[in-house]
Amino acid sequence: MGRFPTVQLKLPDWIDTSVPHGGVVLHSVEARMEFVIRLARRNVAEGTGGPFAAAIFLRDSGELLAPGVNCVVPAMCSVAHAEMVAIMVAQQIAKTFDLGGEGLSACELVTSTEPCAMCLGAIPWSGVRRLVCGARREDAERHGFDEGERAASWVTGLTRRGIDVVQDVRREEAADVLRAYQESGGLAYNGRLGARTEKP
Repeated sequence: MGRFPTVQLKLPDWIDTSVPHGGVVLHSVEARMEFVIRLARRNVAEGTGGPFAAAIFLRDSGELLAPGVNCVVPAMCSVAHAEMVAIMVAQQIAKTFDLGGEGLSACELVTSTEPCAMCLGAIPWSGVRRLVCGARREDAERHGFDEGERAASWVTGLTRRGIDVVQDVRREEAADVLRAYQESGGLAYNGRLGARTEKP
């Protein structure tokens, strides 16, 4: 065994009871977002992470490929955001690092809140062909989260890469999860939001 730890990602145990054994097929983006928001609420209620969830669906059939929830605090890993988790789980299930590879059905990433700077950077390399967002960046920041530096033209940038973007799907419901998390005293871990840069 090497000197360094093996890094493993484990979804919360309750995920198994939230996804029926027969699978999940949801034909509208509203229904898919409703599913994702339920995961975000459950993640908060169970104390297994932050108020964010995501899922990868097969865009055309609506079949769920992989769920994901924020696991930052329990996993002690700042990159374990819901989108990153959903992408990693989906790629393991599909047995490929490229969800947009030849012969694969087009995939869609549905996320309860617009992607932060890190997750936005991962989306083009994931291979997904559509991004569906619930709450806006400003909703997350209003409740203490640092979403990082993101170009104002991020939607145009993804569109240029052939990735469609749909915003504000069940936005108020998704933002309500953020509000409830803050009001419950949930930890708004972040990347030094508002930290001053000292000159050398």
